[in-house]
Amino acid sequence: MSTPAGIAGRCAKAYRLAKGGASTQEIAEELGVSTDTVLRDKKRFPTAAAARAHLLAHHAAQAEAAVRQAVTAAQAVTEARPGYTIVDDETAGRWCSELRAAAEQLAAAASAFADYYPSVTR
Repeated sequence: MSTPAGIAGRCAKAYRLAKGGASTQEIAEELGVSTDTVLRDKKRFPTAAAARAHLLAHHAAQAEAAVRQAVTAAQAVTEARPGYTIVDDETAGRWCSELRAAAEQLAAAASAFADYYPSVTR
């Protein structure tokens, strides 16, 4: 039995093929399914498109929340001034390592984002 995500993916592929002018038979052969499955999928096209839009909106909301959390965390660390806090060597070393690792991850994410949106991230 197919998963909901698998069905949505198949519907999306069928939709793209149909928009490209493929017949029901051609779509069935391309996807390795029966023509009845393609006809059933065609009834879901608006639903599949809406599901895709919902999924994209969900991912955008998750990304927005993650960026806001990262900014808030960076501000909190800056305000806490851990470099000027008296702690034992072990804690100081751990904080430094964790901050550097987080900074590297955030820098990599920012670079990937800038590569994807070069016109607005110069």
